[in-house]
Amino acid sequence: MSYNLQVTIDKSSGFCFGVVYAIEMAEDILDSEGYLYCLGDIVHNDEEVERLTKRGLKIIDHEVLHTLKNEKVLIRAHGEAPSTYQLALENNLTLIDASCPVVLKLQNRIKNSYDEDEQILIFGKHGHAEVIGLQGQTDGNAIVFQDLAELDNVDLPAKFTLYSQTTKSTDKFYHIKDQLLSRGYEVKANDTICRQVSNRYQELEEFVSHYDKIIFVSGKKSSNGKVLYDVCKKHNENSYFISNEDELDINWFNGNDRVGICGATSTPMWLMEKVKLALEKY
Repeated sequence: MSYNLQVTIDKSSGFCFGVVYAIEMAEDILDSEGYLYCLGDIVHNDEEVERLTKRGLKIIDHEVLHTLKNEKVLIRAHGEAPSTYQLALENNLTLIDASCPVVLKLQNRIKNSYDEDEQILIFGKHGHAEVIGLQGQTDGNAIVFQDLAELDNVDLPAKFTLYSQTTKSTDKFYHIKDQLLSRGYEVKANDTICRQVSNRYQELEEFVSHYDKIIFVSGKKSSNGKVLYDVCKKHNENSYFISNEDELDINWFNGNDRVGICGATSTPMWLMEKVKLALEKY
C-alpha cells in the first residue's frame, strides 16, 4: 500500500511555561559554566533529559545532594520540600530555583493550612516529585491518595482540607470532592490544578476530533501525559501513545489518513517535529 499521510502538530501542545522557565535557566548556566547539577530529571521526558545531559547537565538524587558542597544545584519546576533548602544552607549550595510559580503558590497554601492545624488530604501520585514537595510542607503529615479506594480503610476526621497535585484531572478532583461530601465529611476543597494544564483538555478534545489517527507523544513517567492521553483516547479511539518516533507502527495507518500529533506539557516541540518527519517518510 502507498501512504500519503497528512500530518499536523497541535500548536497548543508542548512545554508549559514552568518547564520552559526551568530549561531556559539551565541552558543559561550551561552556556556560561559548562555544567550544572539538577535535583531529579529536569522534565519527565527522557529525550529532553538526554539532550541536556549532553550539554553538561548532571542529574542527581537527594542522596548525592547530601554529599555536595559549594556547588550550584537547579531545583526543577516540581518544587522541593523545606528540608532541601535547609540542606543547601548547611552544605553551602547555591540553589537555582526554577520551581513553577503555580507549585510554589500551592506549597504556601498547604503550609498555611497546616499551620492552622487543618487535616490535609492531597490528591496526587505517590512518590511524584511535586507531591513529595507538597507533603514536605506538612512535615509528612498530609494524607496522599491517588484513588478514592485508598481512603476506604483510613480513619479520616469529620472535617478536612482537600488539595490536588497541579497536573491532575479537574473532573476527577471534583468527583472525589462530591464523593467525600456524600459520605458525610465536611470538606474544604481547594481546586489547585494548573489552568494551563486543564485548558489543554478542551483544546485536545477539539483537536483530536479532526483526525483519523492521533499520535500522542510523551515520556512514560509524565503524570500529565497519562491524563492528556486519556482525553485523546476518550474523544478519538484511534489514539496511540509513543515516547519517540522509533515506537511508530506502520500498521496503525491507512493510505490517506489525516494524522494529528500532540503531547504533554513535558513534551518538547522538537520531538513532535521528529515524529512528524518520520510519518511523512511513509
